[in-house]
Amino acid sequence: MRLLGLTDWRTGRAVDLVLPQTADSTLIDETGAMSAEVDQIDASGLVLAPALVDPHVHLRDPGQTDKEDMVTGTAAAAAGGYGLILLMPNTQPAMDGRARMADGRTIIDYLESYEQDHGLSLPVDYDLCVAATLDRAGRQASNPDDWSSHLPGHGYDHPVVAISDDGSAVTDQTLEAVAANAREFDLPILDHCEHHEHGQVNLGAVSRRLGLEGIPASTETAIINRDIELAERTGTRVHLQHVSTAGGFEAVRRAKTRGLPVTCETAPHYLALCDEDLLRCGSMAKMNPPLRSRADQQAALEAVADGTVDMIATDHAPHTSAEKELGLKDAPNGIIGLETAYAVCNQVLVESGLVSHDRLIELMSLAPAELMGMRRLLPEDLPSHTANKVNKAGHLQLEADRHSDANLPPVDLVILDPEAKWEVDPSRFHSKSRNTPFAGAGLAGRVMATIKDGRLVFSRLPTSRVITRERIRAWTD
Repeated sequence: MRLLGLTDWRTGRAVDLVLPQTADSTLIDETGAMSAEVDQIDASGLVLAPALVDPHVHLRDPGQTDKEDMVTGTAAAAAGGYGLILLMPNTQPAMDGRARMADGRTIIDYLESYEQDHGLSLPVDYDLCVAATLDRAGRQASNPDDWSSHLPGHGYDHPVVAISDDGSAVTDQTLEAVAANAREFDLPILDHCEHHEHGQVNLGAVSRRLGLEGIPASTETAIINRDIELAERTGTRVHLQHVSTAGGFEAVRRAKTRGLPVTCETAPHYLALCDEDLLRCGSMAKMNPPLRSRADQQAALEAVADGTVDMIATDHAPHTSAEKELGLKDAPNGIIGLETAYAVCNQVLVESGLVSHDRLIELMSLAPAELMGMRRLLPEDLPSHTANKVNKAGHLQLEADRHSDANLPPVDLVILDPEAKWEVDPSRFHSKSRNTPFAGAGLAGRVMATIKDGRLVFSRLPTSRVITRERIRAWTD
């Protein structure tokens, strides 16, 4: 199968991508365009880039599969252009390396063998993040003896690459022990950088209007400043999750000027929304940390533009409709984001002129891959490969055959249409859940196809792009 006339995301050069035929059973296909009969597709105007990487994902499996499971969650990730995701440890029981399921296996073992046990091949790769404390209870650091054998280099397909008590900040009483574990095994701490005991939404005019208890910005900045001090004092690699406040971004900015081992992420919703959107979206926009003020939203945009923010993560958090219908006071925190992240960020950051599209790919692919210890195959690596050639149309031709060393090495790629306009319809999501504040929103930019290990696993390429036999002659090598 040939995809003709793609644009390389960084060089702008025309690229023809030759993919092996994909069995229908392994392809998530929204249009029917990529059936076995399709040989060539006109991909001119579309962008070829490294597949996206998400360092902050909750798939609720095991323990809450009524909200999401490995099959629906990875399908959503593929539809969102992701080739690799990092699974957070707030499973039930928690992924601390010790807690076991009814059959005696640990959660790490369950997720490592998931595809083999279920006789399937998931469309997206995933790595694991181990709990910082036993049962994520914040009382005792998890024991490396329970999880260190699953680190990279030990032969596992889904290794442990980070430590976090995601959903809760690492507690003061366990911070030193958790940091010592992180340093010993050269893992970053991914800290949920905020802590509060009460409150539903951001403290301010909106919380007062809604009559709800507000959450002050200090709940975030206190943890960020504590973690920065830890990084400075001990050299521990600290990654701050979902930063949302102006004060938080400024603290990270200062830490970076001092050369400290501190990185941070923000999420698409903190770039596109503020607490005023709660008046329109209700509990569909309830999350933790909460949507902040319009000034904080602007600070988030500026932090992305000036490089303070290292990467963008979705914090994909599925919940059932019944739970979200409980209202702002009682509904659980969290929204889904895998299937809208690229479009939201493209519209808010690239269409507005804040960053280039190249920079967006770095934020959503290269930087999170580096955090997870993965080297991505960059487009500039490709032309030197022996299987690549320039065809008569003047395009670089890349051949992706996962079964042959003579062709393009296994690689995860995404095909994007930065100009596509579409309206978010949650009923069409691949995720099992529908809790998004972007329902009905018109967005610019869409994932058109996702390629895992050189194999097409998702496509929404329209049938109008299928090249008929009459047109093939114009593209012949």
